[in-house]
Amino acid sequence: MNCGQMKPITKRGDRGSASKLRSWWTGHRTTLLRLAVVVMAVGGLVWLGYQSWRLLCQSPPIWPSSPTGAVDLKQRHEEVHRWFTGKPVYGEGKPAAYPPASYVILWPLLGWLAVTPARWLWAATTVAALGWLVCVIVRESGADTLLERVFVALIPFSMYATGAAIGNGQLIVHMLPMLVTGLLLLRRNQRRWHEDLWVAALVLMAMVKPSVAAPFFWIVLFVPGRLRPALLVALGYVTLTCFAASFQAPGLLPVLRDWTTRALEVSAWESLKWSNINLHSWSSALGLEEWNAPASLLMLTALGLWTYRHRHADLWLLLGVAALVARFWTYHGWYDDLLILLPMIALFRIAKRGLPTDGGGVVPGALLAITMLTMLAPGGLYLFAPPWNSVYVAAQTIVWIVVLIFLLGRDRSMKAC
Repeated sequence: MNCGQMKPITKRGDRGSASKLRSWWTGHRTTLLRLAVVVMAVGGLVWLGYQSWRLLCQSPPIWPSSPTGAVDLKQRHEEVHRWFTGKPVYGEGKPAAYPPASYVILWPLLGWLAVTPARWLWAATTVAALGWLVCVIVRESGADTLLERVFVALIPFSMYATGAAIGNGQLIVHMLPMLVTGLLLLRRNQRRWHEDLWVAALVLMAMVKPSVAAPFFWIVLFVPGRLRPALLVALGYVTLTCFAASFQAPGLLPVLRDWTTRALEVSAWESLKWSNINLHSWSSALGLEEWNAPASLLMLTALGLWTYRHRHADLWLLLGVAALVARFWTYHGWYDDLLILLPMIALFRIAKRGLPTDGGGVVPGALLAITMLTMLAPGGLYLFAPPWNSVYVAAQTIVWIVVLIFLLGRDRSMKAC
């Protein structure tokens, strides 16, 4: 079935409303896009400038409740150095919750430098990663005018999550372009070894933070129609884990046990302190921490079943759904909201196609606009005072769930487009 053969299943009134909205958008499109570009550029410049200063220069908090500059980068730096000198990383009041393989992946950036030069190297690679990410999303978005391409390019720069990740020295800015690029390579029909090795290498590096990358593994497993890429990723991850464990005196199994214990502790008590909008924060708020792991596994399994069933759908649809599930399925801080970039690009692509089943692009376009408003820097979680920050988070949660429901219903119309 191709896109031109699909029949709209909309009522006459719905078509009339959609037609009016399309006419209004056609008349105001250029003005609105220009206004959006200005707002995004100014907001992104101020926000990223402040957060870059936090990464490179800030040490003490600006105010008592604010985090120190590069707070997460400093923790990862200490953990990597402790790991490869044989000192324990998990427990003893340490904040470490990353699996052993992550420290091997992080060593090239953090393991051979003191903390200050490591901050500068991190900043340089962050700029490169952001440039890489922008190139990918502009190319994949389907934007066909200069104004549209500038608009798409500014989306990650204008999101509060990007700046938050940079200022804290978080991992998602580095890993997201590797993950997306690796998954996009799966669309190729060739079955050559070197291409599968590239996919495996990129996805494996992105597994530095499994809480973000793990849900996307279903795409590696099901989309290519062959097992070799998934087996290469799994084999590589096991190898990195065994190599990392060789630097710790207790050995592989005790280290894995300690990591599992620590990860469960983080998902239970830190999910209320720093996390929002996920199964762990919701269950912790209800006093049901013991359901954290079962609920996460159930959601991850459901995503796997859905991905297998819709493995022939548009890859960006799969990426958008996987990104939202990744955001919901386990503990995350607000810097990981950069994941929402992927469903936003999926919405842009759907809006550009203007299929009759969504009012010629009106619905995905409106969802994209609303989602962007909730993602603009500096975000409302720490900007608004209670209880307005809770209202903001609740509204944001509703928007993300609506986007997820919309994308879940797009599989048939997106298969052959």
